[in-house]
Amino acid sequence: MPNKLRPSFDDIYMDLAATLSQRSHCVKAQVGAVLTKDTRIISLGYNGPPTGTHNCDEEWPEHGCPRDSKGSCSLALHAEQNAILYAAKNQMALEGATLYVTLSPCIACARVIFTTGIKKVFYKASYAAFKGLPTDEGVDFLRKFGVEVIKYEKAETL
Repeated sequence: MPNKLRPSFDDIYMDLAATLSQRSHCVKAQVGAVLTKDTRIISLGYNGPPTGTHNCDEEWPEHGCPRDSKGSCSLALHAEQNAILYAAKNQMALEGATLYVTLSPCIACARVIFTTGIKKVFYKASYAAFKGLPTDEGVDFLRKFGVEVIKYEKAETL
């Protein structure tokens, strides 16, 4: 019987994060996140407003939600924040977990990722490139404090 090529867990989880990003109501960017531990999914998230508030694509379809004092979305939770908050709400231990996210963490999310004990982060695209920033501060922060951060590249199949 021939060996069947099976996708890696990294490919499965990043593909799921990309699919989850399509659930986002954000007009500016769609980001998805998957939190895993020991090859099991423990939480999912995508960026957008908190449950029970406005859906930006419905309320403000042309420009998105109003900007805050720093020019960022006034309502948005980032995908990794949503995944971490859901896990915390359900008393899931994050120590040693792995995060798959379609956009590298911003500095604020990086601080939360580090504090919760997540030990590895895979990201697909650069937050700095998306925002026009000189460096990926979140990635730099995580690496400085011992979190393994990997730019995801899909494995080529034969």
